[in-house]
Amino acid sequence: MKIISMIPARYSASRFPGKLMQNLAGKSVILRTYEATVATKLFSEVYVVTDSEIIFNEIESHGGKAIMSVKTHESGSDRIAEAVADIDCDIVINVQGDEPFTERESLAKVIDVFKDDKEKEIDLASLMVEIKDWEEISNPNTVKVIVDQESFALYFSRSPIPFPRDKEVRTRYFKHKGIYAFRKEAILDFAVLPMQFLEATEKIECIRYLEYGKRIKMVETTIEGVEIDTPEDLERAKKLWK
Repeated sequence: MKIISMIPARYSASRFPGKLMQNLAGKSVILRTYEATVATKLFSEVYVVTDSEIIFNEIESHGGKAIMSVKTHESGSDRIAEAVADIDCDIVINVQGDEPFTERESLAKVIDVFKDDKEKEIDLASLMVEIKDWEEISNPNTVKVIVDQESFALYFSRSPIPFPRDKEVRTRYFKHKGIYAFRKEAILDFAVLPMQFLEATEKIECIRYLEYGKRIKMVETTIEGVEIDTPEDLERAKKLWK
């Protein structure tokens, strides 16, 4: 089973433009993420896939591998689908470009899902981490996920799910951690399936997989790190790096 990693990276970002080129302890955020992914030693190849010459040159100038997107893409999955079409692989791990604290343990967990799936019934695997702070649970920038009894994703939302109507029920809330593992066929399917209204409403791309009947196995982890979506996140990341 050949496993590769792709890191989709666009320069523009609505909440924090140019965030991937921000300085994090002497190196750019995207270079930190790339190096952390390579350091796991879990992949045959690691690529940054981008529409930005700035990011492309940043990775290439430091000895890394980068691919320039040919088309304009609305999502990271679309960008990866274009790049991976002619690459020989079985499993593709999507590591978000703003995840400089990417580590081996969490990535190994999603890879193990496919090693154990002898019948090839699982299309995707992803990570979730329990959150208890109500401010974070309510924050629309935090994507939440609910799962069934076998940890398959039922739905993702920016709203608190489930809604705590009965305060006496002990409810666990899970944040979706932005690492995906795909079978190559699943990511290629994604690129040709039109967006439906749930994905369009929530602006969460993995909902498309659910709307078309794909199975997403969620794996719980306790390692959270910092996803850099805002300038405040970058400051937290700098403190954590020290």
